[in-house]
Amino acid sequence: MREPVDSRRQRILAAVRARGTARVRDLAEELQVSVVTVRRDVEELTREGRLRRGHGVVRSTAPAEEAPAAGARDGGRVALVVPERHAYLTEVLHGARTVLEEAGVPFTLHIAPRGAGAERPLVERALTDGARGLLLAPRWLRLADEEADHGWLAALDVPTVLMERRPRPGSPPHALDSVCSDHWYGAHLAVEHLVGLGHRRIVFATRDDSPTARTLRAAFSGIARDHLLVEEWAWALSAPGAGQEGPYAADETADVPALLREVGATALVGHGDEDTLMIVQRLAQEGVRVPGDCSVVAYDDVVAGLGTPPLTAVSPPKAEVGRVAAELLLHRLRDEPERSARRVELLPRLTVRGSTREPASID
Repeated sequence: MREPVDSRRQRILAAVRARGTARVRDLAEELQVSVVTVRRDVEELTREGRLRRGHGVVRSTAPAEEAPAAGARDGGRVALVVPERHAYLTEVLHGARTVLEEAGVPFTLHIAPRGAGAERPLVERALTDGARGLLLAPRWLRLADEEADHGWLAALDVPTVLMERRPRPGSPPHALDSVCSDHWYGAHLAVEHLVGLGHRRIVFATRDDSPTARTLRAAFSGIARDHLLVEEWAWALSAPGAGQEGPYAADETADVPALLREVGATALVGHGDEDTLMIVQRLAQEGVRVPGDCSVVAYDDVVAGLGTPPLTAVSPPKAEVGRVAAELLLHRLRDEPERSARRVELLPRLTVRGSTREPASID
């Protein structure tokens, strides 16, 4: 859904005021709109006297003597550390950034490359540069990667909030603040939607290379196993290379169309969106119609609605996770450094589109 113009311009104002100056090209990239769109917004804000333009640079017109925002009074710079090329966490990042900009809290963004332990040197650099709070979303491809980070995470001596990451109960960083989507509930929404339509045999095609993927795999397995109306189910990796642990190696991914036939399944739940869209394409090549022969639900809802047909999808509250995490961190920095750690879970929602319907046998 396209962001309203007024909302986008408020975000531009907040970003420029938080930093003093900003490049038009950087603003366009952060807001995920074209440079032309940002220039048009900046021109209007300049006409209103709210911004001042330079050559490719925008400056705030707020009076220099204006009192700094509450979050900036004590020099509370924040560092955000997220994985590279991760569309899901990019939305989380945007939610966090909006809160920080509106609060006038300066922040720096650090992009962690693929590879075990990539976040630690970035965090150490941010702390050396004066960061007084951290928002972290480690990639954690393997469970071993997560466990390797436990020691230094637990030893951090600045307020830290994990975004969409929740260390295992009893592990050293268990007491860190965290804000996550309730992925069990998201899995429950997908299964109940399909069962409610009359589907009794379901294939789950998920990734297995992140904490979210592993949580979803366990949730789908447990829900299907215990559900009185699910007669048979099976699990497979959603794409080659989507698994680092588990029963299938990357080059032994179960063929999803073949698995559907073997199970007699009339429905599929896939994680994430791109993998699920590619599965739908493979089904079409084999003459399997969606939703006529097989209903499909995607999990993530970043690009699921762009498919043919648009995919019914579970949408975790990605931007809200970022916003709540940033708000929690600001509370820690300002007022509540000694308060007990909080583990916040936000509920996903289901958006029904054109890829699910009753199975053909009950038409």
